[in-house]
Amino acid sequence: MNRLVYILLCLAACASAFSNERAYTSVVADSVGVKMLSDTIVASTADTLPHAPTDTLRSAASDTLPPVWQPNPLRAVWMGAIIPGYGQIYNRSYWKLPIVYGAFMGSAYAIIYTQGKYTDYKAAYRDIITDKELSTDPTRSYNQLLPEGYTIERLGGRSNYTRILQNRQSSFRRYRDISVVAAVVVYALSLIDAYVDAQLYDFDISEELSVNVSPEIYHDPILKQNNTEINIAINF
Repeated sequence: MNRLVYILLCLAACASAFSNERAYTSVVADSVGVKMLSDTIVASTADTLPHAPTDTLRSAASDTLPPVWQPNPLRAVWMGAIIPGYGQIYNRSYWKLPIVYGAFMGSAYAIIYTQGKYTDYKAAYRDIITDKELSTDPTRSYNQLLPEGYTIERLGGRSNYTRILQNRQSSFRRYRDISVVAAVVVYALSLIDAYVDAQLYDFDISEELSVNVSPEIYHDPILKQNNTEINIAINF
């Protein structure tokens, strides 16, 4: 009887162990299946997503960046030719404007001043050579040009004063012509500056640019003698 009970207990224990093993195996199988299913879904999703090449992404990023501005030399010259100084404004060299306009204003003042003096002395010289008798009228042109406190007689008489008026007329005409030439030179220099400045807009002037000059001794294996030379290294 005891032996029969012992056998039944053993059979029950084996059945229980077998059922637990089947349940564990089923759980493990289910978990593995879920993991495989999730990996399959992720792989399929990754395959369906578009992959952009690296070069395409870089080119797209570069296309979105604004282009680097650089002046056009010919356009700078034409702008400066139409409006003096506008070539410097186009090149964004605003610090040059006081120099350019100062030179233009100085030339313009010189032209106006010398032209006025030339006109006055020309009229005085014309009047003094056409008047048969000198007039004491202070409104006459040659009397208006007399230095304060002086008379024509005190300046050497009519002939000497006529020569003075003629010489000053010639002098101020020459000064006027020189002023006109100076204005033309300033105008031409402003155009040249605008063109050169636009050409050298992106020229590298960093401190990394350097020139190293050093003496070297070179051994000639053929002549079997030492020669001196100079090495020049330019760093960009």
